[in-house]
Amino acid sequence: MDDTLRKAALDYHRYPRPGKLAITPTKRMETSRDLALAYSPGVAAACLAIKDDPDTSYDYTIRGNLVAVITNGTAVLGLGNIGALASKPVMEGKAVLFKKFAGIDTFDIEVNEPDPDRFIEVVAALEPSFGGINLEDIKAPECFRIEQTLRARMNIPVFHDDQHGTAIIVGAAVTNALRLQDKAIGDVRIVTSGAGAAAISCVNILIALGAKRENVTMTDIEGVIYQGRPKLDPTLEAFARETGARTLNEVLDGADIFLGLSAPGVLKAEWLGKFAPNPLILALANPEPEIMPDLVAEHRPDAIICTGRSDFPNQVNNVLCFPFIFRGALDVGATAITEGMKLAAVTAIAGLTRIEASETVAAAYGGQAPVFGPDYIIPKPFDPRLILHIAPAVAKAAMDEGVARRPIADFDVYAHELERFVFRSGLLLRPVIEVARQARQRIVYAEGEDERTLRAAQSVIDDRLGIPLLVGRSETILRRIASLGLRMKPEQDFRIVDFERDTGLFRRLLDDYQRIVGRRGVPPDAATRQLSRRPTVAAGMLLSAGEADAAICGGLGDWSRQFRYAMPIIQRRKGISRVSAVTALILQSGNLFFCDTHVNEDPSAEEIAEMTHLAADMVARFGIAPKVALLSHSNFGASNSPSARKMRQALALIRAEDPELEVDGEMHADDALFEPIRARSVCDSRLTGSANLLVLPNIDSANISFNLLKAAGEAVTVGPFLLGLAKPLHIAVPSVTARGLINMSAVAAMEAALLAK
Repeated sequence: MDDTLRKAALDYHRYPRPGKLAITPTKRMETSRDLALAYSPGVAAACLAIKDDPDTSYDYTIRGNLVAVITNGTAVLGLGNIGALASKPVMEGKAVLFKKFAGIDTFDIEVNEPDPDRFIEVVAALEPSFGGINLEDIKAPECFRIEQTLRARMNIPVFHDDQHGTAIIVGAAVTNALRLQDKAIGDVRIVTSGAGAAAISCVNILIALGAKRENVTMTDIEGVIYQGRPKLDPTLEAFARETGARTLNEVLDGADIFLGLSAPGVLKAEWLGKFAPNPLILALANPEPEIMPDLVAEHRPDAIICTGRSDFPNQVNNVLCFPFIFRGALDVGATAITEGMKLAAVTAIAGLTRIEASETVAAAYGGQAPVFGPDYIIPKPFDPRLILHIAPAVAKAAMDEGVARRPIADFDVYAHELERFVFRSGLLLRPVIEVARQARQRIVYAEGEDERTLRAAQSVIDDRLGIPLLVGRSETILRRIASLGLRMKPEQDFRIVDFERDTGLFRRLLDDYQRIVGRRGVPPDAATRQLSRRPTVAAGMLLSAGEADAAICGGLGDWSRQFRYAMPIIQRRKGISRVSAVTALILQSGNLFFCDTHVNEDPSAEEIAEMTHLAADMVARFGIAPKVALLSHSNFGASNSPSARKMRQALALIRAEDPELEVDGEMHADDALFEPIRARSVCDSRLTGSANLLVLPNIDSANISFNLLKAAGEAVTVGPFLLGLAKPLHIAVPSVTARGLINMSAVAAMEAALLAK
């Protein structure tokens, strides 16, 4: 580690506050009643319920989502026995990974006890506090006895990640590599460099996958693990071979797989010729592997290589599995993590690699989507699909093996619930997605050549949200689909709209478009150029002509310009005077909708009332009861400024038209979001709880508020969505991601389905 990285790492851990973790309450503590419920006397009710039925601890406490990361600091990373206290930054980091990747709360516990028997007693006594135990950085061979004893004594999952996490990823890598190399696992010869906890677990899982024990040769710092070797550790006796070979070099002839879990540079470039054709080399020592990938590529270009480093392809990283294994185990109340659960994780990871990568993974590869092959046999750690594949597989295996106390009844529902850990938009969009799936509407995408659109279209097809129509040049679209490794097939899964090829469709749409814009200052020649060169115009006309049921435009160029291109084409709904826009923010604290963020600069009271009704209808389509706050600098009549009077007038109009709508104003934003503050301002507000639809007096306040909260709250954006059009057409902002386009597609498809009824 150089001085620059060392200083950066120390600053990262120290500022703006020491450490990487904090405890955050999940309940508000604002009133004396809150205190009475959270502590004395109310807490006694929960205590007595657990006393009567211990399983209710999962209902009334954090236990069902709480894992302990526990170490004694005897084998920390590559630093060795540095002690419990010095290991704390690593354990905090592990806890952050649990939370980041799987939403699991974690306490790091550093036990200053090197004696295995005493350590076991400490950990076993902690069972009432946790739903699972992740053992970490404990040296071999003690780690084997510690885990085995704790698994026998404790009725919750105990998992030593240094052993099994590495083994699961190695199992997935071997599965996929052999698939590419057209080799059977029962036939391959395996040589290890290293015979510690991780190496033994890796070999065991490969044997469980079908490798033959007699085809495995293990070596350590003293050479080959052979029968009769003096002072051989008992944990290695089962792997001792009857052989005259004594060094790593001597056992490489004809090896198909090299599994390195040892030290830098132990595999020499001149030995690479000894391997069988098309070998798999897993050089997993970190930070410097047993052999550098460039040397392998130079001497054995037919080899597939994995390392433990993020700067090379095929990184074997435990974060690929341990958060998701615990997620699945916790969600079914597993009493243990069994061999079957680990093998289910292997199969899930291997299978995920063989489908096209997500946008997030593409970003991790510098924008180039990895495609299953020699440089991509295991996923990237930041692939958001991991939890959706691994957790259900582990949960189902736990049920099959009889260790699940709370079996999952409906795995489709469970998959939807897991989406909240992947895309925070998952739960907000769940009712929308269900409607979209049932209807399978045709969705036209104006920017059909854009990579984000293509990734979104693949997901729309996979999730059965609709049938994509892609506007663009056929050759370009097909070439980019191939380069991204996507699976969708033209005409079978989607349709390309290429006006250079489909001249008949172009002429039909052109006649209609010339009529639409002919009295708006656009002569026929200009209309021809606009339809052929402006994708938003093309998508709008396809929607208008009934060739599509919904349209997603924009994502490139200025949003307002795209809006102006589309507006002459799609008429407003009957009785609607102005089009407006609503955008959702998904925050850790909940969902907020903002109106109008994009269209109307300074709407009148009548226009605010109209857009509020439209926005409330949109919120209701998400399965959320709208709670509307008309925001202002003025709080409940405190000012007679024009904007304050406008919001008061809008409130009167809204209530007159829909007396049942939960709406109030004009009010400050804090009054809207916090009921105790609002109660101090007025005593008769019809608004209860926290508002979820914020209507602002003009576009400046709406857009500024939305973007400030988005930036400060690390929020996920859904939208914007245009309100008041006769057909669903929405325009994406330039910063939209593929996930954002998928979200917009689901909403557009839902709207189209409702209009068709």
